[in-house]
Amino acid sequence: MENHDHLSNPTLNSSSSNTSSYDLLKIVYDPQNVNLDYFRDIPLNTQNKTWIRLFRPDISLDMNKLPLIVYFHSGGFSCPVTSVHHDFCKSMAIHLPVNHRLSPENRLSATYEDAEDALFWVQNQALDAVNGDPWLRGYVDFSECFIMGCSSGGNIAYHVGLRSLELNLEPIQISGLILNQPYFGGLERTGSELRLINDKVLSLAKTDVMWELALPHGANRDHWYCNSIAKDATSRKKLDDERLIKWRCLVTGFTQDLLIDRQIEFVKMLENESPMKVVSLMKDGGYRLVAHFDSEIAEELFNVMREIIFSSSK
Repeated sequence: MENHDHLSNPTLNSSSSNTSSYDLLKIVYDPQNVNLDYFRDIPLNTQNKTWIRLFRPDISLDMNKLPLIVYFHSGGFSCPVTSVHHDFCKSMAIHLPVNHRLSPENRLSATYEDAEDALFWVQNQALDAVNGDPWLRGYVDFSECFIMGCSSGGNIAYHVGLRSLELNLEPIQISGLILNQPYFGGLERTGSELRLINDKVLSLAKTDVMWELALPHGANRDHWYCNSIAKDATSRKKLDDERLIKWRCLVTGFTQDLLIDRQIEFVKMLENESPMKVVSLMKDGGYRLVAHFDSEIAEELFNVMREIIFSSSK
């Protein structure tokens, strides 16, 4: 797990001859830098060394208060947030990326617990009229909060979304989920996993290793954290909760992503078993995390997100 104590630059690690190319992409944590006009780093749980990076909208625009997106990044539960995630997040409005604990040092459900911490942090800002974060209190409609994630972040968003049904989060209200190519698995191989077994972006062997590092000790890929469409999955038992009738849920997938078959089956499960409004954006081509690198795909995703977020469920 990365150590934040030595970090100073708010955007990227400084380069050196001994620094790997991946290290150069890592976002570094700097809560002392308060002079940034569109994002700030805020400690979440100091004991767990988790933190959030809060993005605010363009304050030159005349706007009503906006829905809040609580965001979880990709990386197979084991990779820290990078400049790729930062650039993706800054394209959206009021946005709260959560930098959670990483596997294998911190196996699931540690990440889900960090996600709950983030929701409680938002709640505390909403309740504190005096000392609540001014960006949240100034720009956020706390009755419209969405939980979003990409890849493993989509897995986190799904699980913490359902876990939120058991939490008292008043006055904030969860209005839905945005799951961009969510990351699920299972012991039985799907057709797309076998077809794209050696995919250069994310091979099947890599997914197996990441699950082995992230799941609780002794668990296999049919554990419900991973195989969320298994008939006996604990999370699946929550899908018929009548409160979900007000939720909207977007699920995306691409045919050249080896997990596409699991995403299609996941959507079918939601449509058949949950009262929430489900929107499926399944596209030909693409690859894993394509919206992070293809501006046209990203813009299409953002347009669909706007339609879902600003549509009324009331």
